Amino acid sequence: MQAYSLFEGSFSVDASKKFIPFDPALHNATDRPGSMFIQVHPFLIESPNGPILCDTGLGLKDENGTLLLYQNLKKMGYEPKDVKYVLMSHLHKDHAGGMVNFEDGVGRIAFPEAEYIVQRGEWEDAYSGINPSYRTEIFDVVQRSGNLNLVEGAGSVNHEIAFKRSGGHTRNHQVFHIETGDNHYFFGGDVLPKPEEIIHNHIAKYDDNGRLSKQLRQEYWKQGAPENWIYLFYHAKSFAIGQPKLRSDGTYEMIEVK
Repeated sequence: MQAYSLFEGSFSVDASKKFIPFDPALHNATDRPGSMFIQVHPFLIESPNGPILCDTGLGLKDENGTLLLYQNLKKMGYEPKDVKYVLMSHLHKDHAGGMVNFEDGVGRIAFPEAEYIVQRGEWEDAYSGINPSYRTEIFDVVQRSGNLNLVEGAGSVNHEIAFKRSGGHTRNHQVFHIETGDNHYFFGGDVLPKPEEIIHNHIAKYDDNGRLSKQLRQEYWKQGAPENWIYLFYHAKSFAIGQPKLRSDGTYEMIEVK
């Protein structure tokens, strides 16, 4: 069983919260002052029970109107109907855009056979108007689909998938442990979005509770390194999938999983 990045692209984001494609070979960062530069990596995890998705990207489409997420799935040999679980860390638009496929203004659930796992508190916050990064037109479609499973706190979806409300990035952000085959995958969403943040741990202004996120990152590394977790980094620039390696001095470093 393996995990794959379904890379959706690199983007700059300014105060308008718009995600503008950014290709370093074509664009200059100095032309976009005040912008953050991020990458978007939804993940596919293979499982005997069927493919698992971790977050769904921005929902971007190609020139033919096909979701990039669909294209990337097909490269791995899967169709949208094959996906059995969609695990949502939170519902900001760069994570939730691909939950639904809009065609000619009509929204349909993007993965019709999948169970969508969302924290109840996050779902309620998404409709509260507290953050412009929530797109309620997406959630209206999901709610009507019958595919939504609102969970609370910590628990298990099945014998492979466990969830836990973490808070930090949003009030009801959640993280996932997926244990399938011989691998233990950890998806930390936007609490642990990049491998560099394990070392250069800081308080981020874009977090609801930056101090909590900082604390959680250290806890996830302290526990996961000796247990050989495989980490999935949603906004990674260097590498999206990493695993700890024991150094000769008894400490751990993060290395890329290819």
